Amino acid sequence: MKWQNHIVIAGVITATIDPVLAPGAMLGAIAPDWLEWLITPVRKVRHRTVTHYLVLWLAAVLFFFLIWDFHHLGQAFSLGGLFHLLTDAMTISGIPLGWWSDRKFYLFGGRLKTGSAEEYMISGVVLAICALIVWHRPDNRFTPFFFDWGGYYEQGLIDGREWKENRFRWL
Repeated sequence: MKWQNHIVIAGVITATIDPVLAPGAMLGAIAPDWLEWLITPVRKVRHRTVTHYLVLWLAAVLFFFLIWDFHHLGQAFSLGGLFHLLTDAMTISGIPLGWWSDRKFYLFGGRLKTGSAEEYMISGVVLAICALIVWHRPDNRFTPFFFDWGGYYEQGLIDGREWKENRFRWL
């Protein structure tokens, strides 16, 4: 998958759980690819090899969820990396399970081509599902770009003039 779709999918899924963790997950969502660049000067690394081992990212997620974490940053980063691998597993290339096996792991048959329209459709569907979950949640407390001007007016946070000026602005 393209890096944009990795970022969108990891960001919206994590933002649905806790919006504060979304930037860490978005950074982790592209980590398997930029880690290749960091390792390459020391040791030649091909794409979707060492940094794409499913078992290593699962171990990182378990470590940060069960043993130690600093303000949930490790959880967000490792979940972003895991989301990266799961979306790469939908592509024709698949992802390696680990260093011990030459077998690849695929999701949904591994039929997506990188950069195809289907890839962007999957990102859009994930985004739409997460948006619906957030908007229909009873404790809908965090929607930073969608303003409830009528609610602000009823709570006394803004006056009538400000409500009239902004009532048709949703973004």
